[in-house]
Amino acid sequence: MHGNVAGLLYAIYYPVLAAVGVPGNLVTIVILSRGRCGLSRCITRYLVGMAVTDLLVLITAVILHRISMLYFPVLFLQATPVCRFRIALIFATRDSSVWLTVAFTFDRFVAICWQKLKTKYCTESTAAIVIGVFCALSFVKNIPMYFATEPLYIIDNVPWFCNFRSIFYSSVLWTAFNWIDHILNPCAPFVLMLLLNALTVRHILAASRARKRLRGHSNGEKQKDSEMESRRKSIVLLFTISGSFIVLWATRVVNFLFVRFTNSNYSTGSSPSNPRFILQETGVMLQLLSCCTNTCIYAGTQRKFRDEFKNGFKYFLNLIIGKYSN
Repeated sequence: MHGNVAGLLYAIYYPVLAAVGVPGNLVTIVILSRGRCGLSRCITRYLVGMAVTDLLVLITAVILHRISMLYFPVLFLQATPVCRFRIALIFATRDSSVWLTVAFTFDRFVAICWQKLKTKYCTESTAAIVIGVFCALSFVKNIPMYFATEPLYIIDNVPWFCNFRSIFYSSVLWTAFNWIDHILNPCAPFVLMLLLNALTVRHILAASRARKRLRGHSNGEKQKDSEMESRRKSIVLLFTISGSFIVLWATRVVNFLFVRFTNSNYSTGSSPSNPRFILQETGVMLQLLSCCTNTCIYAGTQRKFRDEFKNGFKYFLNLIIGKYSN
């Protein structure tokens, strides 16, 4: 019974996730790349980079892995060499997505808190370098994942599917790699996101109080202060960013800590009614959901972005109506 419910949930959840996330990220990439959202080129670079990596996560982890396993389990994608490459690619795109979110948060931290460094660091060229370095390091770092698995079945001398080697859980080197992997994602991003957002919010609050006192002595406190309004929006945005990241990745962190401190393995083949299996799969589902929300948090809250989306939607709607009316 539990297995049927879990299978039905996966069969619905992952196709819906792909159907929403893939077009959503594609639309975001197109709109932001046009440069008409009133954002600086530096910010636009980061947002486009994040949308691209989120899109790659959805393609590799959701479409080529989860959905293919559910609906096309005997395709060439399940051949062990292809499966190994896909696993390494999933880890690499996942790391890129998370660390670009951290990089963008750090960029906004510098822009708000370090005015002297802002002109040198918060530039389009710096953003391009940071994006390239993080993506390259993410792919290099996950090359060992290609060698972490072995064939699950061998049929007519052809290896099929992937299964983590037993040495992956017992070897000192693989254990160290697994610790480093989870420290770099999501433990370190967790700490950095909390720290950067806390420092940024503290700076905004201190600056707002000082500005309010200054305006209170000069023009009166009731006068509308557009800069303070902008700062309040920044606080809301920062809390939304950190809150979304923490909520959607918290289950993965809990699962990792449980596995490490209880010396148990990841329960890939456990019963769907097993609490460990539920914890693990819930973490995966929430983590993949973050690829549909991260870019929306940054870009979807921008009025000009919404205007561009509406204009684009109206344009394609008019094309469709014009095509069928003729």
